[in-house]
Amino acid sequence: MAFQDPNHPLQAQLCSNVFGALTGLIQPPLAAGLGAGQKYYCNNGVQIGPPQQQQTTLGNAMMVDPEPDRPIGYGAFGVVWSVTDPRDGSRVALKKMPNVFQNLVSCKRVFRELRMLCYFKHDNVLSALDILQPPQIDCFEEIYVITELMQSDLHKVIVSPQPLSSDHIKVFLYQILRGLKYLHSAGVLHRDIKPGNLLVNSNCVLKICDFGLARVEEPDESQHMTQEVVTQYYRAPEILMGSRHYGRPIDIWSVGCIFAELLGRRILFQSQSPIQQLDLITDLLGTPPVAALRSACEGARAHILRGSHKPPSLSVLYMLSGEATHEAVHLLCRMLVFDPAKRISAKDALSHPYLDEGRLRYHTCMCTCCFSVSSGRIYTSDFEPRADPKFDGSYEKNLASVWQVKELVHRFILEQQHGKRVPLCINPQSAAFKTFIRSTAWHSSKVSKKEER
Repeated sequence: MAFQDPNHPLQAQLCSNVFGALTGLIQPPLAAGLGAGQKYYCNNGVQIGPPQQQQTTLGNAMMVDPEPDRPIGYGAFGVVWSVTDPRDGSRVALKKMPNVFQNLVSCKRVFRELRMLCYFKHDNVLSALDILQPPQIDCFEEIYVITELMQSDLHKVIVSPQPLSSDHIKVFLYQILRGLKYLHSAGVLHRDIKPGNLLVNSNCVLKICDFGLARVEEPDESQHMTQEVVTQYYRAPEILMGSRHYGRPIDIWSVGCIFAELLGRRILFQSQSPIQQLDLITDLLGTPPVAALRSACEGARAHILRGSHKPPSLSVLYMLSGEATHEAVHLLCRMLVFDPAKRISAKDALSHPYLDEGRLRYHTCMCTCCFSVSSGRIYTSDFEPRADPKFDGSYEKNLASVWQVKELVHRFILEQQHGKRVPLCINPQSAAFKTFIRSTAWHSSKVSKKEER
């Protein structure tokens, strides 16, 4: 895509109009903007003052008083709360990873997620701002990660009564694919792309989050991978059919489902079981050719082949909404391809003309890679950067015991903190701490112990 002259008056008008429209989409959090002397109440009715009054110290660590307004998310393997960083008074997100070292599978998964959060450096991918100081290793059982606080997520946007224009849809989809291209270039499969895992702030900047199910892609097709991934409504047909090996296309399928959901404001494939989910997919795409069933398990293959032949009915996608233009449906059909080998990649999807306007709006008004000067707008030379180098997951092959992983995680956290800002830790004396613990305890018991390959 060729950008317009940054000095052209129409360019400035475009930036002003679009940014204003996008900003009005989501409301800021209720607790934002507290000044000196102001008061507010947390969930248990305890009055707390401005952020700077919540600061206490313990040794060389600064205590974080977890006085959140409410939990802001429940991920695949953790709970997220909103808290105040006493070092600068900013509101941040605090993710608690509980019961980390119960078994080898659990602690390997958490170590992987932690390393990913510290590795990622991209505007459309959530990364760790800080990790709270761990206790002595004998008492080390849970991890707290601080990330940027985002006011909402795409699920809340979709189900809200506020209108979604084509500008909103394009800029959201552009950011999803931009972040996904980065993840895939790092060799990482997200494996749980869904609207609730796409965080959005009040300026409509979007970040992919929740890497509890993420893993490094497996080039060896003989290596079996778990099928207990991806929320069912966004699950690719190869996973629904029991494929033992899969790759980047599973994330693209999920993005296609979300794209359709943005257009129609409803879930595209919503069923009660995986088999029904597969039936809904074939109702839309038609009966797949036998070659597309090469990785399916016998039961799934038999289910599809013994049914009556279904012709594709992709024309119904135009009925999703008035925003389902020819270009939109064309890109959507490239994502929702039954055969993963023929599904479009994130890189190629970003080159589709439907996203030209989304790219222009994002880099004119919203990104941090481009900037304005008195003479106009200076654009980056790389609009959709890749990860370099790839995320290295080779360390996992040598993890043999819970205690070994525990030592490595403990050391890793201390290394991340070395030479940086004053470290933080949880303040168990806080009046709100009990509320914080109660609200997260139930989720801890739901942490999966299944092997993830």
